[in-house]
Amino acid sequence: MGNSRRILLVTGRLAEPLVRKYGKGCDVFVAPVSVAAFLTPQLIARYLKKTGIRSEDYDLILIPGLVRGSAQLVEDELGIPAFKGPRNAMDLPQTLKALRDGFKLSREIPADDLFSVDALKRVEDIRNRTGNRRYIEKALKKPWNVLVGNLPAGRDFPARILGEVVDAPRLGVEKTVEKALYYLREGADIIDIGMVAGETNPDFIEEIPEIRERLAGKGFDVPISFDSLNTAEIERALDYADLFLSVDAGNVEELVTEKPVVLIPTNQSTGFFPAKPSERVEFLERLKEKALDLGYGTVIPDLILEHVPHLARSITAFQLYRERNPDDVLLAGVGNVVELYDADSVGMNALLSGISKELSINLLLTTETSPKARGSVRELRRAVDMNLFEIPKDLGFDLLILKEKRSVEWRFEPAEKIIEAREKPVRLEPVYFRIWVEDGRIWVNAHRGTEVILTIVGDEPNAIIDTILEHFDIGPRHAFYLGRELERAKTALKLRRSYVQEVELFGEFYVFKGVDV
Repeated sequence: MGNSRRILLVTGRLAEPLVRKYGKGCDVFVAPVSVAAFLTPQLIARYLKKTGIRSEDYDLILIPGLVRGSAQLVEDELGIPAFKGPRNAMDLPQTLKALRDGFKLSREIPADDLFSVDALKRVEDIRNRTGNRRYIEKALKKPWNVLVGNLPAGRDFPARILGEVVDAPRLGVEKTVEKALYYLREGADIIDIGMVAGETNPDFIEEIPEIRERLAGKGFDVPISFDSLNTAEIERALDYADLFLSVDAGNVEELVTEKPVVLIPTNQSTGFFPAKPSERVEFLERLKEKALDLGYGTVIPDLILEHVPHLARSITAFQLYRERNPDDVLLAGVGNVVELYDADSVGMNALLSGISKELSINLLLTTETSPKARGSVRELRRAVDMNLFEIPKDLGFDLLILKEKRSVEWRFEPAEKIIEAREKPVRLEPVYFRIWVEDGRIWVNAHRGTEVILTIVGDEPNAIIDTILEHFDIGPRHAFYLGRELERAKTALKLRRSYVQEVELFGEFYVFKGVDV
């Protein structure tokens, strides 16, 4: 669609200034309602017809994305193509540009949702292309790509994520499979079997074929990596795994294999680790050369990504190594940084993934050992997908979980009479409720005295409160309280946080105390 298209934007009274501001070049029809979300396709068609708009007046009508129902009804009534625009007026420039570029809008789906679907479809197309057999065969002829089990990795492929099952022998086969399946469904490409430091568990190593078989039975035919610094364990696992972490100067002569191994710049037997980036790089280069001379088939260097306060020097080591060895496939353990920093993981995973893209680090190892790292595999997968594009911004999908890309102006004109809210004493009732979350659902126990008289379980607060009201006669204040707590429980589930009744999910970090602003 060219710039000559005559486009009519429909909105309500409150959003009119923003729609005019961001919808430059378009006509604006302001419906006689305060909030655009209160409109329906039927109302829009009626208002436009009453105004006298004819089919020849416009080439396109955009109705607010918040309107429920299909824009098809508007089109049928007026004879003008009608589509859903974005929910937020600030997204109008992106929508109008997309129209000029030939993007096809929907009559049912808001434009901003459609951009997300389109962007994720492009991600899927990229992944499908790099998964094509001919593409893989051609790519594997280049020195900067390798095969890990049945999975190609390297410069010509998206970064691969290893999800580490920490202390797998202590978990046992059942729990290891359970954790592995969780990682794979979250977006991991390789399952990393983490052994127990300071122990030797040969019997568990014999179970790796069963773990692989059980994962395949669930539809996941993926590589297995073996993570141990114990030479005897690695030696025992050579027949069972596809990738080995980690080989260093202390055991390099004992573990020669054609399978890929990760080389680290240490000598665990003597406690040697070069801290200075240049020394670390040179040590690893010598170790790589030695490994290849010994007959190793594929070596994947890992400069060791350190946590703060040594993060900068380790990134420097990666950069220096990459400059000197542009064709090597590299691995970095990003989980080490996240686990040892008391901050939300999502931003750190996004940034570390971006740094990895810049340095062409092709394998990213992470884990979710502590509660603060929950969701790290999913976060890394989204970050890797964002990094398939030149700049990870304005893609239609993002990693904005607790923050927002744009502030939404949502307010109404107050009445002439304004009163200050006041809290009243709470009247105790004979029935009370205990709420908790378990297995991804919300559970509620109804108590009378010390006796639990009914348990209600559900996914949606509305359904649970309706069920409570159906079985118990409680006051409005009690019902409001339960509704608030149920919404809090649902938010905790969405964010994979703990939930404790009457305990706030978030602190007051952003709240100004005793300061006039």
